[in-house]
Amino acid sequence: MMKQQKQRTIPFPMKLIVGFILLVIFFTIAMAFGAADTTLKEVWLAIVAQGKISETVTMIREIRLPREIGAIFIGAALSVAGAIMQGMTRNPLADPGILGLTAGANAALAFAMALLPSLSYFGIMTSCFIGAAIGAFLVFGISMVQRGGFSPFRLVLAGTAVSVFLYAIADGIGLIFKVSKDVSMWTSGGLVGTSFDQLQIVIPTILIGIFIAILLSRQLTVLSLSEEVAVGLGQHTLLVKILLFIVIIVLVGTSVALVGNLAFIGLMVPHMVRAFVGTDYRHVIPMTAIFGACLMLLADTVGRTINAPYETPLAAIIAILGLPFFLVIVRKGGKAFS
Repeated sequence: MMKQQKQRTIPFPMKLIVGFILLVIFFTIAMAFGAADTTLKEVWLAIVAQGKISETVTMIREIRLPREIGAIFIGAALSVAGAIMQGMTRNPLADPGILGLTAGANAALAFAMALLPSLSYFGIMTSCFIGAAIGAFLVFGISMVQRGGFSPFRLVLAGTAVSVFLYAIADGIGLIFKVSKDVSMWTSGGLVGTSFDQLQIVIPTILIGIFIAILLSRQLTVLSLSEEVAVGLGQHTLLVKILLFIVIIVLVGTSVALVGNLAFIGLMVPHMVRAFVGTDYRHVIPMTAIFGACLMLLADTVGRTINAPYETPLAAIIAILGLPFFLVIVRKGGKAFS
């Protein structure tokens, strides 16, 4: 009761400001720390100055800056996709990595690299969209075979089975067409090699997806309570679901095309955010994007510094955080942090 009263006393704009301050802090830390020693002054020059000033500044500008910008948008995309999935299915365990979307995008990526090796980055991203959609259709289709198919337990089981199947297909394609190394490098779950050319495609796509999610946040809030209530209020639930499903596919496909397979971000962040701002998705969606960006920046910084100059895979860092979180959510029935 005291927690709910405290939440009501803090206006959402203040919480949003706190979120942006945290994002700036995590971005600054990510830019300053790494295998190469840098100073805050060099970071500032890399962002605002023109021309070549020093090798360190150039390194920050050309390697670390696009990488951390990518971390911000990928963290936001995966977190918002997870929040939408949890709201649509009313399933506290929903996550793009757990419910087959990233596995589907990964399999489509392997097909694209094997059959169309000269495909542009936009083409690769489009193939990931298609793969994510196929993965989701398989999971939800299997879950609906029997009555009560949208139960959290059945969805997780279907997602696990479909994910294993699609990862096996991707590995098989890699072995047959001898592109295993290329696929593994692409899908290892990291931001190494992120470039501004890639970000020119990724950032607008993710921003459009998040913007549409915010526009539909009110409908998602009603849908997350009860489909019967949504219908009773005159909501076109099928249209809303289709639009939200497209947003999820766009966000997940874009993320896999840039960083590969990352599970648990879409599971963890929405739960943390709902504990902070409540269950109104008009607040959850924007705050989830900010918290997801912060988490991705933190994970990437840890991955770059914990065993410098070598990198610890980003997927491993996220999994170390995400698996215990997943077990707690299962143990508490989805209400541990909400």
